[in-house]
Amino acid sequence: MAAPGVAAAALVQYVVLRGDLARPPLSWPLGAVVAQACHAALAAVHTHRQHPDTGAYLAQGGAMRTVLLEAPDEAALVALAETLKQHDIDHEVWTEQPENVATCLALRPYPKERVHQHLKKFKLLK
Repeated sequence: MAAPGVAAAALVQYVVLRGDLARPPLSWPLGAVVAQACHAALAAVHTHRQHPDTGAYLAQGGAMRTVLLEAPDEAALVALAETLKQHDIDHEVWTEQPENVATCLALRPYPKERVHQHLKKFKLLK
């Protein structure tokens, strides 16, 4: 059995945000773009709040690790969601209303090694 906190320290929440939202022609304000990531992350944690990994992740408090990645556009985000679904990886897609556009996707907290292979083509958001 691992020492207390060892398993929890390896947990990470991945958030994949559309990079095109902040660039022309869309040019969303920074606050609106950041809100999409917040909404998706909270939705994933809320939906999967009963999962032991989610509880362990939240118990870390200020030591929680979140990785923000960039999808180039909505098509890439939707394709990622389908891949995650096919591999039974819990996630939530945030769809902004009333525009009805997928803007962000967040996984529930996972051990990095369990999900990284599906996310490695996405770069860190800059």
